Amino acid sequence: MMPTFSPKDAEIVGAVDALVARCHGDAHAAGWWQDTKTGQDHKAEIRAGTRFGKALVAEKLCLIHSEVSEAMEGHRKSLPDDKLKHREMFEVELADALIRICDLAGAAGIDLGGAVTDKLLFNAVRPDHKLEARQAEGGKAY
Repeated sequence: MMPTFSPKDAEIVGAVDALVARCHGDAHAAGWWQDTKTGQDHKAEIRAGTRFGKALVAEKLCLIHSEVSEAMEGHRKSLPDDKLKHREMFEVELADALIRICDLAGAAGIDLGGAVTDKLLFNAVRPDHKLEARQAEGGKAY
């Protein structure tokens, strides 16, 4: 049985929704969601599910993946960030991945805040996420 949605969960949804709005709003205002030569609206292509829109989603997912890979390199090598010198590369690249995820969610018009909350509630009761299940032979481990 899944836990019930709580006021704290509503706060999470609101926070994620605000982050999606900010990240996508900034990217859209900067022109990242239109063709710089033709003015074609890339967000409309994604939402319409055109072949081009699907390719754009794939491109954005690859960019998210690249940020995660950069975070791994920063963590592996304990590097400072090259642009935000007061921060570690690991945390800045994770922030970049989060920004890109939120931007894509905004462009696609998906309910990321609701999905995050639903997933947290589901994970709270997943048998394979319990300590005893992870410690068992064949349990989830890294």
